[in-house]
Amino acid sequence: MKIALIAHDRKKDSLVEFAIAYKEILSEHELFATGTTGQRISDEVGLKITRFRSGPLGGDQQIGSMIANNDMDMVIFFRDPLTAQPHEPDVTALVRLCDVYHIPLATNMGTAEILLKGLQEGFVDWRLIQERRN
Repeated sequence: MKIALIAHDRKKDSLVEFAIAYKEILSEHELFATGTTGQRISDEVGLKITRFRSGPLGGDQQIGSMIANNDMDMVIFFRDPLTAQPHEPDVTALVRLCDVYHIPLATNMGTAEILLKGLQEGFVDWRLIQERRN
């Protein structure tokens, strides 16, 4: 599965901690991330990650393009709901694309844990249904 990992600045530490806790599961999949987030996970966790630009510089849109091209299976995006983001329209567009293309999206640690545990157990029927539609 192809999994995108994204985090706003104040949530990067949490995503790194999450990646450490779920390194075994994440290592079995193809990982993608926006700039700094990907660098931190690569350096601090040791996971292989394809990095895009930083979110505000187009990284969110690059991941959105993968979603629109049926080339992304899951998005884990630790958002900071208490801080205004200069690239909020890009974030909104990414969330919208996840909804349009039925891509599971976790915006916090609790939901991300449930998605990865489900993935580990093989609950991927949603993806098979989506592939039949394309």
